Amino acid sequence: MDLLEYQAKELFRETGIPVLPSQKIRHPQDLKGLKIPYPVVLKSQVRVGGRGKAGGVRFAANTIDAVAAAQAIFNLPIQEEYPEVLLAEAKYDAQREFYLAVFLDHSARRPVLLGSPYGGVEVNFDRDNMQRVVVKEEFSPFYARRLALKMGLQGEAIESVSAIVENMYRLFVQKDLDLVEINPLGIRDNGDVMALDGKITVNDEALTRHEDLAQLVHESHLDSELSSETAFLNTEYVSLDGNIAIVCNGAGLTMSTLDLVCQAKGKPANFLNLGSELCWREAKLPLQERLKIGLERVTKASRVNVVLVNLLLGVTSCKDIVDTIIEVAERKQSDGKYRWIVRPIGSDCEVAQKAFSDTDITVLDHLDDAVALAVKK
Repeated sequence: MDLLEYQAKELFRETGIPVLPSQKIRHPQDLKGLKIPYPVVLKSQVRVGGRGKAGGVRFAANTIDAVAAAQAIFNLPIQEEYPEVLLAEAKYDAQREFYLAVFLDHSARRPVLLGSPYGGVEVNFDRDNMQRVVVKEEFSPFYARRLALKMGLQGEAIESVSAIVENMYRLFVQKDLDLVEINPLGIRDNGDVMALDGKITVNDEALTRHEDLAQLVHESHLDSELSSETAFLNTEYVSLDGNIAIVCNGAGLTMSTLDLVCQAKGKPANFLNLGSELCWREAKLPLQERLKIGLERVTKASRVNVVLVNLLLGVTSCKDIVDTIIEVAERKQSDGKYRWIVRPIGSDCEVAQKAFSDTDITVLDHLDDAVALAVKK
């Protein structure tokens, strides 16, 4: 999962990597309250590359120019992705621009440092320009300095770039990341350096160990205001002609629940596979958020009068799932037509019985019992 640039720079700032004063812009008119002195650069916050060449990065010398530039960027798709937020940043005049990265080489199973003295939009990844240092043992400043020397740096530039690489590696390890990239790293003749752009790729499987990263991922999708259709582009939703909505997490669990309902002579109206608890890359939202959107989706069908939820929980808190189901059920209570049947499986799911006791939601331990109740006329 790639973070947006402004999120990557938040982590850079926390780690001691120098970044410019910046401000998030959600609407062109927000620029009238800009706290950064002009001139500024406005950047489209999308996850795809090629923003500069596509026109998603523009400079502005005053408010009028900035508002006009922001309007253009907000309406500019880059590889079919529109930004929901822009980053306004102070302008920085660099004498040179470098490329730096720390990434996990899955084939070698080792972290690798990359560096090139030719960064920016035209960065070249050929062997002559891109230097590579494999971290074979415990990391030390030696590796960062070796990369700087291989890049052909001299004098104060060696120390400045080495210090940036050390901080990048520290961030890479502390947050269990797949990639930390700075392109370009601006440098001046006096050795001052500045991360002018940044990219971070989060390891989806490590999100449960890093709540701050999970929040950033979640926040980025709230920024994007993902619709239910967008959020579930990569999950399995099938519409049928019955009256029972089936919501599960995992393909096997979904299909077995569907089969049992059909064997019991029940008629599914639809079924939805939310995906596993940790499939951030596919669903891009935590399970409880997918559940909330999923319940709204399956109950859109006018023929639905029974909602059967069958979830396997290992990492996600059962309380979070219970709260989500109650929230949606209470919101739809005015319709008065739904029977809610929930069968959660997990280490702390005993809380479900108590939490649902004051509601019209039925929670059962056994799937056979849940299915029998769902198909009951």
